[in-house]
Parts: sequence; C-alpha cells; structure tokens
Amino acid sequence: MADTKEKLQDKVAIVTGGASGIGEATASLFADHGARIVIADIQDEKGRNLVKSIGPHRCAFIHCDVTDEQQVKSLIETTIQTYGRLDIMFCNAGVLSQFNQGVLDFDVAACTKLFAINVQGTAACMKHAARAMVDGNIGGSIICTASIVATIGTDKSTDYTMSKHAVLGLVRSASMQLGEYGIRVNCVSPGPVATPMLCNLLGKGIEETEKNMEPRFCLRGSLKVKHVADAVLFLACEDSEFFTGQNLVVDGGFN
Repeated sequence: MADTKEKLQDKVAIVTGGASGIGEATASLFADHGARIVIADIQDEKGRNLVKSIGPHRCAFIHCDVTDEQQVKSLIETTIQTYGRLDIMFCNAGVLSQFNQGVLDFDVAACTKLFAINVQGTAACMKHAARAMVDGNIGGSIICTASIVATIGTDKSTDYTMSKHAVLGLVRSASMQLGEYGIRVNCVSPGPVATPMLCNLLGKGIEETEKNMEPRFCLRGSLKVKHVADAVLFLACEDSEFFTGQNLVVDGGFN
C-alpha cells in the first residue's frame, strides 16, 4: 500500500463540480495525496480561488458546463494536452431538485433540466474520460456522485431520486463494459451533507443545517464533505484496485 501522502502520486484527475462542496473537498484531498488536478465548474471565481489555494503548479481550472458535450470533450482534450494523461475522472457535477416534485404534479420541464446535468452530463463526462483512458492504455478510475436515494424511493424530489437511480445504472453498466480496458467505474452515495448547494436550497447556514440533521445519523455528529471526499479517494487509489461497479454509501446510518 502506498504511503499516506502518496496514494495518488503523479496521477492526473478531473473533478467536475469541483469549485465547491464535495468537489472542492475532493480536489484538495487529491492534491494532498500527490495528484495533479483539473477543476471543472461553471463557478469561475470559486474555481480560480481554489486553484490559488491548492497551488497552480499542480492544479488548473477549466470552465465547463457538463450539459454541453462539446465543452466536456474540450475539457478532456485540454487535460490530456496539459498533463499528458488522465487517470481519474470524478463525475461530481449535479444539482438538487428545486421543487417538491410529486408524481401528481410532476413538472416535466424541470425534470428535463435536472436530468441534463445529473444524468446526461454525467454520461458525457464518463464517455469522453473513458475514451481518453482507453486511448492512453493505462487504465483508470471513474467515480460518480450518486446519493442514498439511488436505491430507495422518496416522498418528494421525485426527479432528483430518478436521476440518481439513473447514475447508479450508468455506473453498473459502464463497469461491465470498461473492465477489459483496466478502467474501474464506481459511485459514492452520500447521505445529506451541508454543502453550499443544500444550504442555499434550505435557506440555512452550514451549522444550522448540520444541527438539524444530526439526530437522524446513527453515528455521532453530522456527515461532512470530508467524509465523502475520503470515500472518493479510496475509490480513486490502488487501495480499491479490484473494486468496480460498486455503490459506496457514506451516510453515517442516516434514517
């Protein structure tokens, strides 16, 4: 097993949705473990500030809207041109449902917009990352952000729940198709975590959001972005070299 500080030494990783929340925490953790990082996001200012924080010698920011496949293709090509390879793709960009979507009042237009990011965007990122990994003939690890709702039903946010079921299906299908190339495909399914996106949706701060959720975790405390980032690191590094098609749930026993 690699030394703690060298789990991703000299690896090249892309993190979509990497400017804040789970993506930000993961990009920073990857860098701590020796990787060179490309942060892809539509939040330009946050992305550039994160590059300054991590250090431009091992981190870069590329504006990328994952709903535009050409931008995704360009993201992958630019990464290869800059660093010569791609080892890890963290397909993390996603959005929460903005509506209390029930079946009887289902908003198809809102669902279409959400699916364009959570499902089609994830598929586009996986497609072009996998092609680059196959061409590079060095294998690789693709990790997607799903959710604990990927395996259950919910009484609200039906569109979001549907989208995360789709991500899990994509991961399991892709893992069967890409294994012969040495490419592992897995997903991480967080429970509710107080990211800026969730806090903005709830209209509450991080501390208040965590305090409200804390009683629902079996473990003490609240789920934090660090816990999810640690799980992504595990799936990215050689510690999980024979893991593929897996859904790693990180929820502290949320109920």
